[in-house]
Amino acid sequence: MSSHGNASGASDPRQPSAARPYVPPVVAPQDLPVDYSGFIAVIFGVFGVMFRYKLSSWLAIIFCAQSLANMRNYENDLKQISMAFMFAIMGLVTNYFGPARPGTKS
Repeated sequence: MSSHGNASGASDPRQPSAARPYVPPVVAPQDLPVDYSGFIAVIFGVFGVMFRYKLSSWLAIIFCAQSLANMRNYENDLKQISMAFMFAIMGLVTNYFGPARPGTKS
């Protein structure tokens, strides 16, 4: 018989009375790591509006969704995500409903 299936409580080194639930440490908002996906979403959104790149606007929306899913500091991150999302939407609206870019075939 192997000792792996032994259910005797005498040889169990764990102490249930000493177990405590995990409490994550409180981190100040300025000490949180930088939200790179939110920053990249802003950059792609601005490029989508300024240079009228459809792919850039779509990538900005994807990075906005990723940043929204991984949001840690709600106040600051929500401002950054909403700004990036507005740039991405403006880029898509101007690309799909605005006049054609000079030098492109419609």
